[in-house]
Amino acid sequence: MPHSKKTTEKAAEARRAPRVKFSGTILALVRLESGREIQARLHQLSFTGGLLHLDTPLDDGIKAEVMFHVGGSTIRSKVAVLFPMWATQGCLQPFEFADLGEEDRVKLKADLEKFLTSPAAAVHPDDQAAEAAAGSGE
Repeated sequence: MPHSKKTTEKAAEARRAPRVKFSGTILALVRLESGREIQARLHQLSFTGGLLHLDTPLDDGIKAEVMFHVGGSTIRSKVAVLFPMWATQGCLQPFEFADLGEEDRVKLKADLEKFLTSPAAAVHPDDQAAEAAAGSGE
């Protein structure tokens, strides 16, 4: 059965939305249900959700609204906040879009495709290692 396991893994990878790494270059605003607003930086994004860099983590499962501008799209959507991951400074907070309209999803997907095909947007593993080393020295 090893062949079917590989086939299943490849199928799952094919369904996974492509991700663009912004490494904090895009600002985002998170509005909690209480009305409190938190500034964040977009670390990674796909048309299904993303990863925010925050100073302090949010509770897993809370509902919030995220707003940011990327490419030609201004996104404002309710999100489901997922379990955070600690980073060198602050945390990385994953989220999934909960009510992103189909028109906005199509625009966002097109903008992300432009980033993925742009040579200037490509981040190489060596660049990521250098960024991580620079961040750990602070």
